[in-house]
Amino acid sequence: MIGEIQKYSEETSLSSVPAVATVELSPWQHQSVLVVDDEPGMVSFLHRSLALRCGWVATAGSVEEAIELLSRRHFDLIVLDIALPGRSGVEWLHQLREQGFGGDVVLMTAYADLETAIDALRAGASDFLLKPFSVAQMLNAVKRCFERSSLRRENFVLRRELDQRDDSVEGMVGNSVVIRDVCARIKRIAPTPSTVLIHGESGTGKELAARALHRMSLRSDGPFVPINCAAIAEELIESELFGHVKGAFTGAAAGREGLFYYARGGTLFLDEISELPLPLQAKLLRVLEERKIRPVGSEQEVPVDVRVVAATNRNLVEEVAKGRFRRDLYYRLQVVEVVLPPLRDRIDDLPDLVDYFIGQLAARLGIAELRHDPEALARLARYSWPGNVRELKNLIERSLILGYFADDFAPEEDAAAVASASTLEPGSGESLAAIERRHILGVLETCKGNKSEAARRLGVSRKTLDRKCAVWGV
Repeated sequence: MIGEIQKYSEETSLSSVPAVATVELSPWQHQSVLVVDDEPGMVSFLHRSLALRCGWVATAGSVEEAIELLSRRHFDLIVLDIALPGRSGVEWLHQLREQGFGGDVVLMTAYADLETAIDALRAGASDFLLKPFSVAQMLNAVKRCFERSSLRRENFVLRRELDQRDDSVEGMVGNSVVIRDVCARIKRIAPTPSTVLIHGESGTGKELAARALHRMSLRSDGPFVPINCAAIAEELIESELFGHVKGAFTGAAAGREGLFYYARGGTLFLDEISELPLPLQAKLLRVLEERKIRPVGSEQEVPVDVRVVAATNRNLVEEVAKGRFRRDLYYRLQVVEVVLPPLRDRIDDLPDLVDYFIGQLAARLGIAELRHDPEALARLARYSWPGNVRELKNLIERSLILGYFADDFAPEEDAAAVASASTLEPGSGESLAAIERRHILGVLETCKGNKSEAARRLGVSRKTLDRKCAVWGV
């Protein structure tokens, strides 16, 4: 049998591989394959055919050798012969599935019958090849497995995004000078493979900027995997990022790939990077420098092709000075920086943002859009917006639900806004505060003192109106 396989291997050597171009396979440079067969000719044939297309191909002549290899690193696909010395491929496949191995397995045999095929499917085989098979048959089976693997990975990422989604804005909205500068910077940075550090206060849209970098990059066909470093327990974050092997810690009944693995070929977004524990900062620095990860409990490093985009709302220079952030990691992350302005520094964008959120949220909520006037926008423009764009979005959603602009800010923040409005209006001798007082009292008079009706017409909450009237002694 070995002689036959060797002869077949020569007949379908690499010189004949271009003949299967109709398969239209793209390189699987991020995929790893383990070939398990005790026939040297078949092993050589499979290794040569797959090594051209896959990032990593390893071979084993028995189940024991395969187990040893699998304990040291993850494999996306196992191409496994059924007839092996000591233990059959089907028997080992049963055991693999019981242990939690979720990768694809293609079974091969030279002695197939219906019962064997049924046993293979029951054991959890992804595909089945009858020897002798052509290069095209083998590559098509591998292609099907990788396509299923890609779908599983995409589904994992989508489920995770749905679990953690914050309904962030889908586009960079605004036409102010500062936001145009940010967009131009993102557009210039995106096609490069460089690591990016995004600065900005909470609510300024750091994940939005990271997604824009990914969409306009050469990795846009790959996954975008976000993780909030502050939202994961310190003892779990290393496993979440790098994965772990079976038995790495209490409760690790099976191995699991980390987010670096799922982000291969795409972008990993590390939000709130300043919250990473110092020991993990050192490990992240090593990953950024060597492009390899080591799952928890493993002695084997696994190469990864991932672009890292990090974000923080803290001053990392100050964090470094206080010993809370590694200086070397900071300099490794800030290859290129993007600084997102707070909303108070781009007030010119308020009308565009308000219109955008009204249209987006009204459609999502299934209610009529809310009309606004210059007076409503003027009130919004006088507010300091400590919660930035996220706070504005929440206010618009609240206003749509209530049916009027609900400028019910916290008293101390509203007081600051009123104080800032005490400057003279350009071209008049009357302050904005005086104009506001005259307008509100005029509406109250029209409503014959009915504060609820006046508040509705003014587009403010009854609480806000009562507070202003109390200040004026009305």
